[in-house]
Amino acid sequence: FLKQLGLSPKKKRNISANSSYHNFALLAFRYAIIAVDKSAIEGLLWSIPMNRINNKTLERLAQELRIRNYSRKTMELYLRYNHDLLRYHQKDPREITTDDIRAYLDYLSVDRGPSTVSVAYNALQFYYKHIWRRSFFYNLRHPKQPKRLPVVLSKNEVMRIIVQTENPKHHYIISLLYGTGMRVGELVRLRMNHIDFDRGVIHIQRSKGSKDRIVMIPKSLFDTLLNQKRLKSADDFLFTNGRGGRLTEVSIQKIVTQAAVRAEIGKAVSPHTLRHSFATHLLENGTNIRYIQELLGHARLETTQVYTKVAAGRLAEIESPLDCYTSEVQV
Repeated sequence: FLKQLGLSPKKKRNISANSSYHNFALLAFRYAIIAVDKSAIEGLLWSIPMNRINNKTLERLAQELRIRNYSRKTMELYLRYNHDLLRYHQKDPREITTDDIRAYLDYLSVDRGPSTVSVAYNALQFYYKHIWRRSFFYNLRHPKQPKRLPVVLSKNEVMRIIVQTENPKHHYIISLLYGTGMRVGELVRLRMNHIDFDRGVIHIQRSKGSKDRIVMIPKSLFDTLLNQKRLKSADDFLFTNGRGGRLTEVSIQKIVTQAAVRAEIGKAVSPHTLRHSFATHLLENGTNIRYIQELLGHARLETTQVYTKVAAGRLAEIESPLDCYTSEVQV
């Protein structure tokens, strides 16, 4: 790491001489932001465990997040961004100003997307508004989010991916993602006792926002899932790795991506692409958007309505004015 920074031998010795994990990180950070691109040190700074830093200023934030029953992932992000802000400026929370917040968000925006900057903004706002009762966020505008349309596969493309996936487990992972619209994090946590065969539904527990919901069991997968019920215990995960533990989200992302490559799909495909395709195809088939909202677990209908912009429907039936005169065009 020190070699990557390109520091002089003397500075390397000075940093190495500090036995404190905290001091090492701060000194390395101080030199790195001046000497090299921040990507060389970002991995180290973001991987430092919170409990290794001698800093108790964020304990109240963690307590407040627990009381409000925020998800573990949200707690981790809120603590991380607030901690990173203090390390970036090397200040106590009471010394942080509007300009400090603005400088830190600008630092993030250089090589991070608007969604990441938005999460950081929310994390900092929560801490200084609810814990420190500071009002300077009224002078800071929330990052503008680009209004991008989701990537959606055609029905033919989905079938190509599924049919050309020969590994049985991978085949059913992809089929279940598309056939239910589940998020990848929901699939890896799915246990056998979450599947209600009598009612023909899957009970998704503690999903995004700590909400439960139900989705249908695809009829084409019913017998396969029922067979798994005979082979597994009620508390077993549906999909497991070679050691009997649950699959990771990264593993499933690789499975989907590699399957799309084999099927020669010319789009960036992820597990969430299958979720987008599930919703879009339901809409194209005439399913009421309110039901789609429930199946996806969206709190707001506006979130679901984005699929009205990508669903082909009658748009595909509209004739382009170019086609009206094609026969008259001489090439």
